[in-house]
Amino acid sequence: MAAGNEQTIEVEVVEIDGVAVVPRPVKGDAPDMRGRIDWTAWQGRVRRLDARWWPLWLVLGTIVLVLAVVVGLCFAVVFVAWRIFKAILNGLASFLSPQR
Repeated sequence: MAAGNEQTIEVEVVEIDGVAVVPRPVKGDAPDMRGRIDWTAWQGRVRRLDARWWPLWLVLGTIVLVLAVVVGLCFAVVFVAWRIFKAILNGLASFLSPQR
């Protein structure tokens, strides 16, 4: 062939060894999808806990249970103290009020 008569052949690779080649997106075609979560992959997985994490759930559940008991006991102590305080005030009020 002569130096000035070279032919350029452009081809598009459709598949190699039976595997289709996925074209790479040209920069600027699509928005940047890094960091976005594909929520369709989570269908059905939100309702059930992963079995590998059972020690964590056990510890967290124990902490929540202990906190609930502590808050309940604090509420009970404050309630009983308030009732005793009211009883003392009522006793003093009845003691200091004029008798009929």
